[in-house]
Amino acid sequence: MWMRPFGLDWEGYFLSDEGEEIPPMGIQPESGRGQEEPAVEIPEELPILPLRGVVVYPLTVVPLAVGQPRSIRLVDDAVLGRKLIGLVASKRPELEEPMPEDCYAVGTLALIQRLLRMPDGTMRILVMGLERIRIVEYTATQPYLKARVERHPETMTPGPELEALRRKTAELFARMVELVPGLPDQLGAMAMAVEDPKQLAYAVATYLRMSLQEAQEILELDDVAAKLHRLIALLTREIEVLELGRKIQSEAQAQVEKMQREFFLRQQLEAIRRELGEVDEHQMEVEEFRRKIEEAGMPPEAKREALRELERMAKLPPASAEYGVIRTYLDWMVSLPWNRTTPDNLDVAHARKVLDEDHYGLQDVKERILEYLAVRKLKQERAGQLEELETRDYIRRAREGAILCFVGPPGVGKTSLGQSIARAMGRKFTRIALGGIRDEAEIRGFRRTYVGAMPGRIIQALRRVESRNPVFMLDEVDKIGADWRGDPASALLEVLDPEQNREFRDHYLDVPFDLSQVLFICTANQLDTIPAPLRDRMEIIFIPGYTETEKFHIAMGYLIPRQLRENGLLPGEITFTEAAVRRIIREYTREAGVRNLERAIGRVCRKVATRIAEGATEAALVDAEDVPRYLGKPLFTEEEITHRVEVPGVAIGLAWTPTGGDVLFIEATRMPGSKGFVLTGSLGEVMRESAQAALSYVRAHAKDYGIPERFFEQSDIHIHVPAGAVPKDGPSAGITIVTALVSLLTDRPVRPDVGMTGEITLRGKVLPVGGIKEKVLAAHRVGLRAVILPKRNEKDLEDVPEDVRQAMQFVLVESIDEALQVALQDRRESARAVSRDGTRRSRAPAKAKSGRSSR
Repeated sequence: MWMRPFGLDWEGYFLSDEGEEIPPMGIQPESGRGQEEPAVEIPEELPILPLRGVVVYPLTVVPLAVGQPRSIRLVDDAVLGRKLIGLVASKRPELEEPMPEDCYAVGTLALIQRLLRMPDGTMRILVMGLERIRIVEYTATQPYLKARVERHPETMTPGPELEALRRKTAELFARMVELVPGLPDQLGAMAMAVEDPKQLAYAVATYLRMSLQEAQEILELDDVAAKLHRLIALLTREIEVLELGRKIQSEAQAQVEKMQREFFLRQQLEAIRRELGEVDEHQMEVEEFRRKIEEAGMPPEAKREALRELERMAKLPPASAEYGVIRTYLDWMVSLPWNRTTPDNLDVAHARKVLDEDHYGLQDVKERILEYLAVRKLKQERAGQLEELETRDYIRRAREGAILCFVGPPGVGKTSLGQSIARAMGRKFTRIALGGIRDEAEIRGFRRTYVGAMPGRIIQALRRVESRNPVFMLDEVDKIGADWRGDPASALLEVLDPEQNREFRDHYLDVPFDLSQVLFICTANQLDTIPAPLRDRMEIIFIPGYTETEKFHIAMGYLIPRQLRENGLLPGEITFTEAAVRRIIREYTREAGVRNLERAIGRVCRKVATRIAEGATEAALVDAEDVPRYLGKPLFTEEEITHRVEVPGVAIGLAWTPTGGDVLFIEATRMPGSKGFVLTGSLGEVMRESAQAALSYVRAHAKDYGIPERFFEQSDIHIHVPAGAVPKDGPSAGITIVTALVSLLTDRPVRPDVGMTGEITLRGKVLPVGGIKEKVLAAHRVGLRAVILPKRNEKDLEDVPEDVRQAMQFVLVESIDEALQVALQDRRESARAVSRDGTRRSRAPAKAKSGRSSR
């Protein structure tokens, strides 16, 4: 039993069996007023036909399609009898055979007026709703649903309000008919002629677009006035939607008409120009591009592609979308520096002078640039002789550019060094920042199939600089990301490979571009995050942090003059003494570079500039005791290391950080317990393993150091590394942890002037570690006099500045025993260091800057 409406054609009319014309809305011609239709006798058991997605109302005529076998049988049985059936809507339209509980209780008593059998076995019936009924009880479910029903008449109170509702409903329905293209215009007039409010309500509901629940709600409302109220609200909503749709359609049609009008006007304009003998603008643009392609100096493949696209553009109308895409592509092609270069200044002495003017120190970088210029100069001078030499390498072509990578902490001048190199060589300089880039298309460009496609940053930068041999800086190459859009680091493999970048293909251009003459300079703070294949293509040059002496010379020679210019001060209006600069370095900055130092100098200059702007005339002399007056209280207060290590169990370690070297204190303590071992201070997995190895070594050699062999069974050990918010990792703290444990368990303090670094083994060997220069500079900066280093790191001391080597003592060890002999004080010496009041005094005080603010 399944029903659905069919052929609900707004313009169609149906014929009853007698041939009488029935309007589509099912509005029957009214008999004379005051005459009532005789009540239809309802059988005791009425066949019930569930409807799918439709509600049939009384006083309306609706066509239905019948396809289910038991529904067909129901119709056949009904036609043989009185042709009366009950029509109820299904609550769940998706069910193929709804049961009684799936149907609404309120429906319509209907009369089958016409039946048409189709060739596929289905039926088409025309039913007329008679009156509203309520199902009292289902009496059968097979072969189809049957039920006992009762009349459920509507209530209607005649009066002015009901008449007003009828007129408003008819008026809104007529307005809706005007907005729906498929509805005949006379339908609105017919609705206006209906005087029975109930018949009008059901007729309008038949044609109104609404949900099944809303349609059933109209049927179940008892009061005719309530039905009209609900219909007015639904009609108002539908009219608003239809008016908005008509507005949108009108605007779209107006736009199409405008485009057609413009097209016809252009065609007429072209015809007029041809008659007058004037040149077509479209043709002029094509010829202009043709001239630029010839003058661009493109390689053969790029030239063929450009001309092919130009021929396509010449055949397209300028108003087409493809025309704009091709025009943009050709504009990129003709504006690239295919054969434009800047001549190199190969004077090595001039380059050395420029590099020294711009930067202090950095000898490794300067020497590498001078070597590059020297090789270029020799190749240019001996070009003829080199061509005469026989070569057996027919695969690899001569390399013209260089690919360097400056690695160092922030603020040491990596980026500015690239600008200085460009000035020394006489080349143009361009830079792109790679930090945070996650899309591979940022490097290689977007394919032209995408809307708004453009070349990658490499090609864009070359277009801006208008040269194919610039100094090209790829800043922050260690901070490239990757996600579902691709890996930019992988895209850089072709850019930074001397064997491949001669024919670099951007996805947008899709033709090779020669990058072999570009001097690529990458910058990074650390190498660990750079993929190994990319790292292998670059020549790594490390730029370590500056010493205090180097910072002083940089400040006096570069930073102070620059800050004088930036703050509008003349030479002589402010003078910094050596003591003042060194105090700023020690007490107001702690960094590997000089950025914070320059900011501090700038603050002093701005305060002096403010005083001069207010009318002061005397020159300012900034001495050491004047620094707090300009910069406030010191950011890094001085404290004696002695106070940190006077208690046994504290040792001084040296660490490497991306911003340079640093000093860290490793503290050990014990408490009653049973084999507990606690590590705190944001330690990484490698450092935790080093601590475990250190404890195992001390336990294994407890007897050698005079420690009770069973000490660990009755004690808990806690090792802490202060600055707990800073993550720490690496194996180089192994020797420091052993020293702290032995100091704790033997009650022998560590010498306050000794720092140490080195990896340990369970056999007591001390293995080499990295970052020796940075660690030694950190020890010198805080005032340590001696550093314990692995024996195999002796070669790394050559990188330490000469003045630091002369000021410090380096103890090279191969075993832990050697390190402990130097690091620990003996008991008699420790006892002499204790004063009468119980406080411990160091015989070799050394001062270090604390990382805590003095506030």
